[in-house]
Amino acid sequence: MIEMPADVKLLLQEGAELTDQALESLIPSADTVPASIHGAMRHSVFAGGKRLRPVLAMQAGVTIAGTLPRGIERLGAAIEMLHTYSLIHDDLPALDNDDLRRGKPTCHVAFGEAIAILAGDALQTRAFEVLAGLECPAAATVQIISLISNAVGTLDGMIGGQVLDLESEHLKPTPELVEAIHRAKTGALIRVSVVTGGIFGGATADDVARLDRFGRKAGLAFQIVDDVLDMTVDSAQLGKTAGKDQATEKATWPAVYGIDQSRRDAAQLIEEAFAALAPYGSRAEGLKAVARYLVERKN
Repeated sequence: MIEMPADVKLLLQEGAELTDQALESLIPSADTVPASIHGAMRHSVFAGGKRLRPVLAMQAGVTIAGTLPRGIERLGAAIEMLHTYSLIHDDLPALDNDDLRRGKPTCHVAFGEAIAILAGDALQTRAFEVLAGLECPAAATVQIISLISNAVGTLDGMIGGQVLDLESEHLKPTPELVEAIHRAKTGALIRVSVVTGGIFGGATADDVARLDRFGRKAGLAFQIVDDVLDMTVDSAQLGKTAGKDQATEKATWPAVYGIDQSRRDAAQLIEEAFAALAPYGSRAEGLKAVARYLVERKN
């Protein structure tokens, strides 16, 4: 693994700051009544996430428009709300039963299970309210909402992937099962972040197809690396409980292919993803840099 160049770190930092500014303005303050739910929402949203999905959306917008589209940070913030809602619910006792997320106590540990469930629900609802008010043509807004709804749903989407993940515990993993879980549970939201960022930036149908190919491969690579990290780094470095996948016998890429092959597969997927961006030349450099980070990160 090579260290990320300083300019890529700056790109990620600036994207995260833009996202956080948008989130700060879009989520009610912790003292807004009912304070418990807003405190719980903010606890999880501002727990220190890397904001990779919003940054991918922003850089996809740059790839299409040539510059950062005005207002795209609100799209990124809505996507981050959806991602955080999924993490809150995934950590619940009925699912992964985890007490650490992003290096901090999980939402149900800090606020109780009932408020955590409602905080996840509230973030999902607020996300779609934000999406409905995006500053882009109405047709683009409708397309963005439709694609994101599908990506978090049950048919090849995040919730469907979570169900497959739950039902596969303690079963012998197969290549087909692991890929289906990864493409849905994690990959779908990464893919749709890229595609909708491009649409916000004015993508044509051909652009959408290219960004979709890129997002599918980058999303799968991200989850493969996540599986490897769960097995190779400790909880302090990971920011969540390490070794959970092995302990619960989850269907993971290393469980099927081993750690070394998993790393090679992730690197190959990123190279294949880059091929889809060839028509955009230097405009895609930021998007490619973030994708490379997905497979070179240490947590």
